[in-house]
Amino acid sequence: MATHDLPSSHQTLKDIPAKMGILNMFRLGLFQMGLGIMSLLTLGLLNRVMIDELKIPALIAAGAIAMHQLVAPARLWFGQMSDAKTLWGYHRTGYIWIGGALFTLMAFLAVQVVWRLNASLAVNGDWTSATYTWTGLLGLVFALYGLALSASSTPFAALLVDVSDEDERPKLVGIVWSMLMVGIVVGAIMGGQILDQPQLCGPAILSYDPSQTVSTVELTNLKQAVNSVFLIVPAIVFGLCVASTWGIEKKYSRYQSRSMVTDREDQITLGRALKVLTASRQTGIFFSFLIMMTISLFMQEAVMEPYGGEVFNMCVSETTQLNAFWGMGTLVGLSATGFFVAPRIGKRRTTKLGCLMTAGCFILIILSGFTQNPQSLQIALLLFGLAAGITTSGGISLMLDLTAAETAGVFIGAWGLAQAIARAVATFSGGAILDIGRSLFPNLVFAYGLVFALQAIGMIIAVQLLNRVDVQEFQANSKQAIAAILGSDLD
Repeated sequence: MATHDLPSSHQTLKDIPAKMGILNMFRLGLFQMGLGIMSLLTLGLLNRVMIDELKIPALIAAGAIAMHQLVAPARLWFGQMSDAKTLWGYHRTGYIWIGGALFTLMAFLAVQVVWRLNASLAVNGDWTSATYTWTGLLGLVFALYGLALSASSTPFAALLVDVSDEDERPKLVGIVWSMLMVGIVVGAIMGGQILDQPQLCGPAILSYDPSQTVSTVELTNLKQAVNSVFLIVPAIVFGLCVASTWGIEKKYSRYQSRSMVTDREDQITLGRALKVLTASRQTGIFFSFLIMMTISLFMQEAVMEPYGGEVFNMCVSETTQLNAFWGMGTLVGLSATGFFVAPRIGKRRTTKLGCLMTAGCFILIILSGFTQNPQSLQIALLLFGLAAGITTSGGISLMLDLTAAETAGVFIGAWGLAQAIARAVATFSGGAILDIGRSLFPNLVFAYGLVFALQAIGMIIAVQLLNRVDVQEFQANSKQAIAAILGSDLD
């Protein structure tokens, strides 16, 4: 890339358009749309296939998938790298593209390892050293998937800080995270259409043994269909990754003009960035809130599709499309919050409202299980999505406000670390609690209900932590810390 294409160190706010414009906000959202599609493939489709069709224990399936969140500490490093070192002349874009290429590749490889794990179980009929080896390899592939995802998504979130002002962030967050939900809905529809085949769902094609209580899909047909999904869709997602960020950083980034350390990028070491990160007690409070809120919001991801399969007798294509209902609800919640709710009642009160509504929706999801009516579950998930959208939009807007411009990548890495730790705990504990529930309750509704009830309790705890968050205190402490670090370097 030519030198004249790089952002100028003397760039001022006058050189940058004051507003990105709605169309560019939606274009940035294409990246999140891709992430939504990928999350549907891994936590929706692949998780359901492992637990229900392949009969891999829920704890093992959820634990392997959770590995992509356990590598979350790398987010701090990737964030610091994007703050301090340019790639192809830009602080964020290059990292986003390389990470995108790698995580889409890892998703396809993970599916191939799943088939090997299932073949090992089928041949040996029990857990052997070969089976444990394939399980470990599956966890490793998901860990690499998580590293690539961190390398891409952390710089992307930092880019949102770089290209926006505080007053327009609720709108940007509403649009970008709405596109995440669009991705989940699109992924659910695509996956459902590909998997909605006579040989994959229906009594005529099920290999059924009257001595058993469970019908199983013909594995050869399922394998072919799932391989097609994981080959075609990740390629589309990588295309969205490139299209969404092409030219955005060059034209709209305010990083150079905002930062006190613009011409001294060697000073943005990880150690110095961590000093800024820990300068305010508000960082720890918000970190704790994010963890509790995220665990409580996402524990259901590991069990929702199996819930539809076991309690409501839905087939793979139908449980995959369950994501479309909560995704559409979340889409409405995100859009309404960014444009109408948050500007009127404030970001913290918006987030609190969303948490309380989400807790109530988990009760509705439990109650729907007693009806065994798929439509009641769909309605409950639609309302859950609406509440989750309000919670997510308010929480992300607060997160971006609790970010220092000079070390945006590290701050976003820290918030991403909190969320990733929580997602890993949520995914793993969701499967573990389900197994515990099955051992405690003969009724499957009670077994799954144990997971959802704990999520509702967690949301109430998150509200108590949220009441202690103070953005003004954080901003004052962070500015003092940055000035002190630069002052000590001059001394």
